[in-house]
Amino acid sequence: MGTEMVMVDEIPFPPQVNLDNKLLSLMGHGITDVEIHFLQIKYTAIGVYLDPEIVSHLQKWKGKTPVDLAQDDDFFEAIINAPVDKVLRVVVIKEIKGSQYGVQLENSVRDLLAEVDKYEEEEEAALEKVVDFFQSKYFKKSSVITFSFPANTATAKIVFATEGKEDSSIEVENANVGGITTRKMHIDNGY
Repeated sequence: MGTEMVMVDEIPFPPQVNLDNKLLSLMGHGITDVEIHFLQIKYTAIGVYLDPEIVSHLQKWKGKTPVDLAQDDDFFEAIINAPVDKVLRVVVIKEIKGSQYGVQLENSVRDLLAEVDKYEEEEEAALEKVVDFFQSKYFKKSSVITFSFPANTATAKIVFATEGKEDSSIEVENANVGGITTRKMHIDNGY
């Protein structure tokens, strides 16, 4: 894969990222937005990076069109559950308070976990830790939130980077909360 940046709504994404000395390829991208009175408001651009080994876990869908894949929930479930490294790179388009982002993420993840009967005290504590992490942040335009999901561990890592501040990070040691965060991104962005 070349080194040319991929543009997602005027936001540059590198074609590859490094996770624990392994190169992951940009396999999908999109934006989050909302339409209010016929006006489209874009919030974030998102890049989905996967270990190229993912292809071996998706042979069932070989030859399908992008339109067919976009409508196939089993395809996305296979990506989410594949034992490969994954990274979601979220770049802010519209400024937002970290507390707002954290609450939106909390509500969605909690609802999804409750739906599959996996929301217990441990998940609540892990999710509260994530919300606290975002609480004091301000998401300026071009801030980056990186969600990393190494295949060999149940721990997810979240890194927040914004201009003029030192990067901050948190590890989420709950497989249900970490895994559902990946699923949440899929649902919101239709990958």
